[in-house]
Amino acid sequence: MRIGIACFPTYGGSGIVATELAHLLTEKHEVHLISYDKPVRLAENMSFTFHKVDLLSYPLFERVPCCYSLALISKLSEVIKTYNLDIVHAHYAVPNATSAYLAKKICEDSAKVITTLHGTDSYLVGSHPSYKAVTQFSMQNSDALTAVSEYLKERTMVDFNITREIRMIPNFVDTRRFKRFKRDQEEKIVCHSSNFRPIKRIPDIIRAFKIISQGIKCELHLIGDGPERLKAEEMAKDLGISEKVKFLGTMREVQEVIGKSDLFLLPSEDESFGLAALEAMSCEVPVIATNVGGLKELISHGVDGYLVKVGDVKNLAQYALKILTDENLQKTLGNNARRKVREKYTPDKIVPKYEDLYRETLR
Repeated sequence: MRIGIACFPTYGGSGIVATELAHLLTEKHEVHLISYDKPVRLAENMSFTFHKVDLLSYPLFERVPCCYSLALISKLSEVIKTYNLDIVHAHYAVPNATSAYLAKKICEDSAKVITTLHGTDSYLVGSHPSYKAVTQFSMQNSDALTAVSEYLKERTMVDFNITREIRMIPNFVDTRRFKRFKRDQEEKIVCHSSNFRPIKRIPDIIRAFKIISQGIKCELHLIGDGPERLKAEEMAKDLGISEKVKFLGTMREVQEVIGKSDLFLLPSEDESFGLAALEAMSCEVPVIATNVGGLKELISHGVDGYLVKVGDVKNLAQYALKILTDENLQKTLGNNARRKVREKYTPDKIVPKYEDLYRETLR
C-alpha cells in the first residue's frame, strides 16, 4: 500500500506514535510523512519519505491560525496526486483530519482518510466552540476513525455525538529500545517525561520530590520542555532542591534516561493514554500516575504501579518512598510492567491492527 501520514512532529504522544508507525510500516509499504518539520525522535533516521509543509510568509497570515491548515491541504493533495496514495492517515483531528478530508476532495476521492484521535485534539481543542463543528464533521466523514483508548473512544462518542464506529487501537512501544539500562549511580532516580503543559501538573512532581528527597538520597530527572518549565525551575529553587533536579530538555534517545531510572511519575490532570508511562513500563520502571483517563486502562494498581487522585501529592510521595526503599517491590512492579507491555503493547501486536484497518477501508 501507498500510505501518507499527517502528524505534528513535536514532543508529544501523537507525533511520536505517528512517526514510529511510519517507520515500521516502511518494512512492507511505501510511506510518506507530511508535517511542517522533521520528527523529533527520528530526525536522523528516517526510512520513509518526508514532505515538509512550507508556510507563506505574509503579514496577514501572521495572525490567521488557518495558515498551516491551508498549506497542509495543498501539500497533502500534491502528495496524493504525485504518489497515488491509497491511504492518508491523519493523527490529530484539528487540523490534520480536516486538511486530509479537503485534500481528498481536491483529488476526487482517490485516497481514503483514516483519522486517529489522541486526546486533546478532540476533547480540548476540538470541543472549543470555534472548532467543534469542523472537528465533528471531520470525524464523521473520515473513512475510518480510531482512538488510542476506550476512555477516549467513549468520551468522543458522547461529547461529539459520533454515530459511526470508532475502533480502539492503543499506542505501542519498541521493547528492544525501551529496556533496562545499567548505571553506576547509587542515588535513586525519579523520572518524568512530557511537553510541560499545565495539564501535566509538573508542580505536583516538584512538591512530591521535595518530600521524597527528605527520606532518601535521590535525583529528579525531567525530560522535555514547554510552558511550565520555568515555573518548575523556580519552584525547585524556592524549595531548596534545585541541585537535585535536572532539567534535561527535549531529546530523542529518552530511553537511555528512563531505562536508568527507578521510578516514573505521571500525575497528569488528564491523559487519553499515557505513552510516557508505557515507555517507562517497558523499561521495567514502576509508574505512579493519576487515576484518570487511559492511565486506568494501562496501569494495574499495586501490580505494576500505583494510581493516586489528581493533586494528591502526599500519596504520590508515600507510594514513591514505598517503592524506592524496597528493592524487591521495585523489581516486582517493574517486571510485571514489562511483562504487560510485551503481552499487549508491542509493535508486532499493534501495527497489524492498523494494516488490517487500511485493507478493510480500501475494500
